[in-house]
Amino acid sequence: MRTTLIVCVLASAAALAACARPEPAPEPVRSVKLLTVGPSSLHAASEYAGEVRARVESRLGFRVGGKLVERPAEVGQRVKAGQLLARLDAQDLALSGQAAQAAATAALTQRDLARADLDRFKGLLAQGFVSQAEIDRRQATLDAAEASLRQAQAQSAVQGNQAGYARLLADAPGVVTSVQAEPGQVVQAGSAVVVLAQDGERDVVIAVPEDRLALVRPGTEARVRPWAMAGDGAELKGTVREVAASADPATRTYQVKLALPADAKLPLGATAYVSLNTPLTGQAAITLPTTAVMQSAEGDRSGSVVWVFDEPSGTVQPRPVQVAGADGNRVVIAGGLKPGDEVVAAGGHVLSAGQKVTRFVAQ
Repeated sequence: MRTTLIVCVLASAAALAACARPEPAPEPVRSVKLLTVGPSSLHAASEYAGEVRARVESRLGFRVGGKLVERPAEVGQRVKAGQLLARLDAQDLALSGQAAQAAATAALTQRDLARADLDRFKGLLAQGFVSQAEIDRRQATLDAAEASLRQAQAQSAVQGNQAGYARLLADAPGVVTSVQAEPGQVVQAGSAVVVLAQDGERDVVIAVPEDRLALVRPGTEARVRPWAMAGDGAELKGTVREVAASADPATRTYQVKLALPADAKLPLGATAYVSLNTPLTGQAAITLPTTAVMQSAEGDRSGSVVWVFDEPSGTVQPRPVQVAGADGNRVVIAGGLKPGDEVVAAGGHVLSAGQKVTRFVAQ
């Protein structure tokens, strides 16, 4: 009986042992490729395709609305300052001017009548036939008539100006690059009818991606090679004049304008190669391959991090770093690392803090 009880107890213990959760397997010791951090020379010069544009490009439109009856300007036409570009039907504007002039004439008549009435009552006051209150009333009537006359004259001048606004004139010499309205079309006040590229200085416009924007700032010098003369080795000196504050909604790039020398004779719309000399070109800085930098969203480590190898313990730990930009397929590190640190070059997505690793040695 005792033997049977012992056998049952042992069998139960074996069954319970079989049902218990097994101990988790120890985390494997991974082999990682390490690289030693050190300063290297940057080669941040970049080449972009640009388009030559006028420094000043005006979208000209009428100051009043109306029906377009004439548009002598054509695309590609060279115009002089004061040259007629388009004309509206001015009949309604002329009638409005006549009405305003008639109102001014009527106000002048009312003013003269009020003045004569005041003079007549002043004579009666001297003879004692009227009181001073009557004189004050006539004086107030004259003052109101003079104010109405000034208002009518100002309105007549405004209507006269609007009659002249029916003619759209070039405000500077240049080339017509676009027409946006045709004869017979009714246009609103202020809507563009003709786009005029004014003569004078020229710009080269390029599109810079977001990862390069931090390296481009006003005053940055560049080499401009016109596409038509690229084979001749001809170059012009350009300078960044303007950097867009927001990205283009379609291309997600930033527009950058470079000023060309005043004597540059490049046709509008010409293509040019632009090589920017960014402020970091030729300087020494810490750079890492893009595979070594990861994005983290864990508490105080949110942002860019790298895995740093600790030689005594043989483990890796994440360390936040500050990224200054890109240099080709490498990332420029502005802070968080110092020369001599060893970081994991690739595969950081499978590592955890404090994990033991071994140094990968190529066979």
